[in-house]
Amino acid sequence: MGAVTYPDAKVIQFISDVLVPVQVLFDHKPLAERFKLVWTPTLITLDTDGQEHHRTVGFLPPEELIPSLLLGMGKSHFERDEFAEAIARFEKLLKEFPTSRSSPEAAYFLGVAGYKNTHDPKHLRVAYDRLKAEFPNSDWAQRATPYSLIN
Repeated sequence: MGAVTYPDAKVIQFISDVLVPVQVLFDHKPLAERFKLVWTPTLITLDTDGQEHHRTVGFLPPEELIPSLLLGMGKSHFERDEFAEAIARFEKLLKEFPTSRSSPEAAYFLGVAGYKNTHDPKHLRVAYDRLKAEFPNSDWAQRATPYSLIN
């Protein structure tokens, strides 16, 4: 990724604007052991307390890295019960990268975050409808199937 993805101007700008990047060699002690780094590249999204919320292993082209990072940021907020922030990240991903491989998962978690933020199950049904329409063959559409029962 160092030759193709990281030098990309959009990737540089995104990372500079919103993240604190840390590069760790796969054999660095103790971080490599703590985060179970066994293959490179491994990208891990951590929160401000150093807790892991998202991980990808293997090469990502520039057009997939930013959506993956947005997904990780959204999941970090989601898992910390910061639903408004999570929703904002998932919506940004879906708006700016609608065909990304990260989009189906973002659509799923957008619905769940909406539900957890408001306790209104309509967000789950909207997620299901979106997944069936836009990502019908994704694992996330299948996982959302129970939400089809919500009126």
